[in-house]
Amino acid sequence: MRVNGVANRVWAWVRRAPGTYVWLGILFFTTVALHHMSPEFEQHFLRQRSTNIHELSQNPVRVLIASAMWTESGHWLPYAALYTVFHAPAERWLGTARWLVVCVAAHVLATLISEGALLKAIRDGMAPHSAVNTLDVGVSYALAGVVAVLTYRIAAPWRYPYLAVVVVVFLAPLTTGPTFTDLGHFVSVLIGLACYPLVRGREKARNPKQTLAAPRG
Repeated sequence: MRVNGVANRVWAWVRRAPGTYVWLGILFFTTVALHHMSPEFEQHFLRQRSTNIHELSQNPVRVLIASAMWTESGHWLPYAALYTVFHAPAERWLGTARWLVVCVAAHVLATLISEGALLKAIRDGMAPHSAVNTLDVGVSYALAGVVAVLTYRIAAPWRYPYLAVVVVVFLAPLTTGPTFTDLGHFVSVLIGLACYPLVRGREKARNPKQTLAAPRG
């Protein structure tokens, strides 16, 4: 009976965050597929699905979608944990449609802004021309945007330490040998914070202290 109770709770959690777990399921299958590719073919395969400058200039819509379905690390379990900790609560709180808006806005806008900065660096001679083919796939921009928008899920004054940690984590790399990806992550955080209008009318912010103290049925 206890096992059934746990299974029911897990299913109830997953059912209220369908977008998160469908996306996570896609990432599982694409990660398995990568493990069956040779290293040389994998790099070629991912580069065709990368949101680098070359691919964005040729097939912008295709690569913006495709790049969010693959991970470069080859590890799935860390994403399962991160999606459950951040994406699922955000989707359950905002609803699938608003959560998806945050994800798409962070992924697309951060990609375009970071790649635009890289293009300028190439034109100014600060980066090699070969950087137009830089591998850029993954889900981290959308994740960073969702991490940021969850700031509004936490009641004051608890939200301010959370926000401070988020800003420090994503801003620190920009102060020590920044890359266009680091810029994209920080831009994603700003986009997530700018999604405040989407949280209006949702369930009010939670006090972590009260949540932890609440009795569990």
